[in-house]
Amino acid sequence: MQYNDYEISLIRQSCLLVEKTLAELALHIRPGITTIELDRIADEFIRANNAIPAFKGYRKFPKSVCISVNDEVVHGIPGERIIAEGDIVSVDCGVLMNGFFGDSAFTFPVGDISEEIAALLRVTRESLDLAIQSAVAGNRVGDISFAVQSHVEKNGYSAVRDLVGHGVGKNLHERPDIPNYGKRGNGPALKEGMVIAIEPMINMGEYNVYTKKDKWTVVAKDGKPSAHYEHTVVVRKGKAEILTSFELIEEAVKKNVQNPLAMSGVPISIGT
Repeated sequence: MQYNDYEISLIRQSCLLVEKTLAELALHIRPGITTIELDRIADEFIRANNAIPAFKGYRKFPKSVCISVNDEVVHGIPGERIIAEGDIVSVDCGVLMNGFFGDSAFTFPVGDISEEIAALLRVTRESLDLAIQSAVAGNRVGDISFAVQSHVEKNGYSAVRDLVGHGVGKNLHERPDIPNYGKRGNGPALKEGMVIAIEPMINMGEYNVYTKKDKWTVVAKDGKPSAHYEHTVVVRKGKAEILTSFELIEEAVKKNVQNPLAMSGVPISIGT
C-alpha cells in the first residue's frame, strides 16, 4: 500500500514511540530480570504515551512485546525466564497510535558475549543496512531480499525462510511480504510511498526453524543463536526514508552500565 505524506507523518510518530519503548527496555535488560518484567515495562510505557501495544491480542498473542532469547528467532512469549549473562535478547515491538502502526526490533547482547556471537549481530545489522539501500522506487522486493541473503551467506550465516518482513501502516501486516532471501529483479515492484518493515532474521547455523508447543515461539532447529533487527522504512526515489531508528536505543544501552554494548564487542553504530 502507498501512503501520502500526512499518513507517513502519523506512521513516523508511531515508529518514534516504538524506538522510545525499545530504549526504555534497554535501560532494564540485564542479568536477573525476567522477560515478563520487561513486557510489563513495555506495556506500561506504551500506554502512558497514549498508544496501544500492537502485538497484544494480535491473532491471540498474549503479551505486549515479543522477546526471543539465544536460539529463539522471533515471537518469544514473555514469561518467567530469567535473562543471564552472555544471552542475546531480541525484542520486537509494535504500537498503534492515531490509527497507524509502527514496528521495529533490536537484538541486545547481555554483558559479555563471545566474539562469534558478536559477529552474528554485526553482520545482521549490516544486512539490514544493505537491504534498506535497495528499498527505492523502481526496484523490486527481490532486490531487498537478495541484499540480505547474499551478505549473510557470504559471512557463513543463513537467512530464515519461514518468516518475512511486510508492509505496515493502517494494518500491522500489509502487502507486500519482504523475504530475506531471493533474486534480484524478482517480486512486486517498489513504489514511492510504500511503507515496509524490513527485518533480517539471521541464524548462525542453518535456516531451518520450528515452532514450540506454545504455537508462537520460533526456534532455530540446530539450537544455534539467531539475531533479529528491524526498521520501518518508506520507499522513496533514490534513497529510502527510515522511520525507525536505533539511536535512542544505543544511547540507552550506554547508560545501562550493567549491560553496555561496548563490552560485547558489537559496534554502537553501523551505518544507520
